Amino acid sequence: MLKKFFGIFRIQAEERLAALVALIAFTTLNALNVVKYWSMLSATGLGFSNFIKGWHISGFDPITYSVLTDWSIGYNIYRHPLLPYFVWPFSKLNEGLMWLTGFNWALIITALILIFCAFYSFIFLSRIFWEVIGTKRSEAYILATLAFSFAYIMLATMVPDHFGPSMFCLILTLYLSGLKLQRGRALNWWQTIVMFFFTAGVSLNNGLKTFLAALITRRKRFFKPGYLIIAVLLPAGLMWWGARLSYHHFVWPEWKARQDKTARVFNERIERAHDRVWNAEKDLWRHKDTSLIAQRHAAIKDSIRKDLLVKKSKRWRMSAAYKHTGKPMAEGEFSKWTDISTSRWDVAVECLFGEGIMLHEDYLLGDVLVNRPVIVRYKNWGNYIVEGLLVFMFLAGIWVGRKSLFLWTCLSFFFMDMLLHMGLGFGINEIFIMSPHYLFVMPIAIGYLLSRMSPQWRRHLSTALAIVACYLIVWNVWLIVEYLYIL
Repeated sequence: MLKKFFGIFRIQAEERLAALVALIAFTTLNALNVVKYWSMLSATGLGFSNFIKGWHISGFDPITYSVLTDWSIGYNIYRHPLLPYFVWPFSKLNEGLMWLTGFNWALIITALILIFCAFYSFIFLSRIFWEVIGTKRSEAYILATLAFSFAYIMLATMVPDHFGPSMFCLILTLYLSGLKLQRGRALNWWQTIVMFFFTAGVSLNNGLKTFLAALITRRKRFFKPGYLIIAVLLPAGLMWWGARLSYHHFVWPEWKARQDKTARVFNERIERAHDRVWNAEKDLWRHKDTSLIAQRHAAIKDSIRKDLLVKKSKRWRMSAAYKHTGKPMAEGEFSKWTDISTSRWDVAVECLFGEGIMLHEDYLLGDVLVNRPVIVRYKNWGNYIVEGLLVFMFLAGIWVGRKSLFLWTCLSFFFMDMLLHMGLGFGINEIFIMSPHYLFVMPIAIGYLLSRMSPQWRRHLSTALAIVACYLIVWNVWLIVEYLYIL
């Protein structure tokens, strides 16, 4: 079984030229990032704060560099329950290389992981087009190139965040599901478990997409007690139990230590401020009752504490993170992360199908939590025309392929993210960063439109898509280079 599964990673003779071009492209993108930050981040002894302060591309986090340098849980363990453990062997490799060479190889090791994930994402996506949807090989490569010309899919192949590996897991899941549907078969229990293990391990909410794929391929058989318990409930329960165990064993002690340190520093500030105030007025209280003096000491400390808290609150309200976060549905543990006030239309035009596909020139690759407004508009209408054309073809592809179970499998992934981000508002202020989780569905839908056309119209549309892909590659790569090396 496993031999057959790993056989899909073999590059076929007909794929070798396209695979070589893709490998060169992804290597080049990663080289841009490594060359830019190597001199700053290749020293040994760097910590989390060094990477956070020294590496900046949009709102992506360089946590992987920190975890590779000095292994820790690092990531939010409830969102990425197994990602620290997936990274652990590579951190041991980096530890040995640092000992041998005196350099931190975290940037290069991360780049190699991202190149692998991007390369096979391209291969599997291409196979989806010609094996599952039924396009020609040349059309498949055009559509796959179109997907990787999208700005934040391109960025996911070169930044040290979890999005590149997440996209690889999702595309692999769709490829396997497509082959199963094509052959009238379904994801079996061990395939479901393996794909859930990796997909949910990297990003927990994406693990639900594995179950969606299993539901669509198995239909009623999904609810068979044996399968439901062994392949769905048990893995999900173990994943959550493991995340909670990791949190209490690794994360909570460190969090508690940080909280204690913060409280200690805060109290020391109060004591220092209290001493200054008391030294200035202690002569006035020299002959008064000790109980009154004690009350005065308490009043001084209480006043200083309130003043510091007010100043802290004002700083938070002045921060970009506060200003760019919309009004939540409620103030509960999870509901506080929702957003009901940010304009969905503006987000759809400028972020979801805007920044996710084409970078804006203003506030180029800025961070919404630091210096980038939530809504940034393009300087010329050409960008909106390209965006509108792609959205139109996306919708047309959905209509043309509406009877395809595989397309609905892909759309279930897309709609799940839309419910989460556009519906509830989770992460809506930087929704474009999540593009690698769902934006590759757009070319898949366009593939259905292409495959149903007459030969003449197929040639015209293929040519148009190739032109759009080239335009997006030039546009996005130029702006990435400008951000890294010119600004």
